[in-house]
Amino acid sequence: MRENKETLQRILTYLKPYRWWIFLSFLLSIIVVGFTLYVPIMTGKAVDKIVRAGQVDFSGLMAIIFGISLSILMTSCAQWLMNHINNKITYHVVKDLRVQAFDHLQVLPLSYIDQHASGDLISRIITDIDQFSDGLLLGFTQLFSGVLTIVGTILFMASLNIWITLIVVLLSPLSFLLANFIAKKSYQMFTYQSQTRGQLTAFTNEMLGGIKVVQAFNHQEEVQKEFDQINEKLSTYSLKATFYSSITNPATRLMYSSIYAGVAIAGSLACTASMISVGQLSSFLSYTNQYTKPFNEITGVITEFQNSIASAARVFALIDEPAEIPDKKGALNLVDPKGEVVLEHVDFSYSSSKPLIQDLSVSVRPGQRIAIVGPTGCGKTTLINLLMRFYDVQKGTIWFDGHDIREITRHSLRTSYGMVLQDTWLKAATVKENIAYGKPDATDEEIIEAAKKAYAHNFILQMPEGYDTILAEGGGNLSQGQKQLLCIARILLCSPSVLILDEATSSIDTMTELRVQKAFETLMKGRTSFIVAHRLSTIQNADRILVMKEGKIVEQGKHQDLLSQKGFYYQLYNSQFSSSVNG
Repeated sequence: MRENKETLQRILTYLKPYRWWIFLSFLLSIIVVGFTLYVPIMTGKAVDKIVRAGQVDFSGLMAIIFGISLSILMTSCAQWLMNHINNKITYHVVKDLRVQAFDHLQVLPLSYIDQHASGDLISRIITDIDQFSDGLLLGFTQLFSGVLTIVGTILFMASLNIWITLIVVLLSPLSFLLANFIAKKSYQMFTYQSQTRGQLTAFTNEMLGGIKVVQAFNHQEEVQKEFDQINEKLSTYSLKATFYSSITNPATRLMYSSIYAGVAIAGSLACTASMISVGQLSSFLSYTNQYTKPFNEITGVITEFQNSIASAARVFALIDEPAEIPDKKGALNLVDPKGEVVLEHVDFSYSSSKPLIQDLSVSVRPGQRIAIVGPTGCGKTTLINLLMRFYDVQKGTIWFDGHDIREITRHSLRTSYGMVLQDTWLKAATVKENIAYGKPDATDEEIIEAAKKAYAHNFILQMPEGYDTILAEGGGNLSQGQKQLLCIARILLCSPSVLILDEATSSIDTMTELRVQKAFETLMKGRTSFIVAHRLSTIQNADRILVMKEGKIVEQGKHQDLLSQKGFYYQLYNSQFSSSVNG
């Protein structure tokens, strides 16, 4: 429950900016409760105005009815305004929380993103915040008025008869004990429910992303079984959470029905003994009913709030994750970078038990074309991640234009690089916006020129709206090759000082690849270039080829020199060549 308390304290900090709205909501709650509780008093007086047939004080009765009508009207107006303010507070708090969570996601280290399923992160930012919103709104709508109603009812009942009021007050703690027991149980189940819901979202997101692979390998039955297992677990926790939350209302209703019966019996005896009038008895019974109603509502709010707190805790856990190490104070902002890159005795591994890059040293002069080759898992992509500072080296130093990259702002460092990956990424926007992603202020002429250089112009013109065609999410309405060409055009438009091509032409047909290679030849002139390649035929003109194996550079040199050494590169080249011939 300590975690529960800490989460509640965190929620209060998000409410602080809206404290004046909360204060106004509280005042309106007082008005609503005050007029609502005054109605039974007037109703009791109205009953006492009707003595028997022929003895009715109509003038006094009409005045009371007018007062009741006015009270109801005032209550309705205050209730409407209070609900509007509560909605305003809730949705502003939820907006603030969601913005903070998404903003924090942008500064989390890549290692955190790599280690957590994207579906679970989506579930925290969307589903869990929605659950939090529902509980918070219910709390504002019913908690204030409920507490005030309980306090106000006791005061009004005490003004009528203190002894009957004691019956109500003494029996009420039993309901609190019951509600507290149920709240603890439901919080635990709602926590498990939120966690499992995140797992289910992550699994569904993963399978939708690879649905073609699942169907191609006829893996539907296995996927369905795994889905059913997670779904069954979610169903179990949901049923338990619902069970505990659903017994709250009938259990408390039983308690309050007993209280109502006790008041009715005691009040009737007091009435026959002329201690109270019939009208006052009717007021007492009305107050008893109003007294028990907010208890039912509050116990329902507490149960729902357990779900809300459990969801909020998952969102706060995301927000509390340490952000990427910020740029050092006074970090250098690169201007007109030359592209000199030097790695000195660099060590890096994702796991301390499994070393990857060890004592790696490389010196690259501006304008050099460096190819990086080696078997899968040798550290090629990791090296690129280190160059762009998606990960920081654990030992050694990477220098860029003579500066330790940890002394350079990430923004200016990454802006100096242009990156074309094997895995393409396009957002749901127009073709023009996707090409200009790295240079939003680019003119139409610049965008078209970049597309022409990437040999994407012709197929773009064949699209329904040309450059204004809106692409589906992930570029789903394009072929893999077309998506790659747009990504290449995006880099050509930015014209960075250092290029990173990670199998950049792997999804393009041979004829188009020859054309794009010519574009790259023009683009790479005078620019430092790192080319990660599996097809060794594409990097034969590199100034230097780095041959990596198990995180180390085992050979380096030009293509012909490496072949003449008949070492590891020679084996890679011949195995690839012979397999292509045999194919």
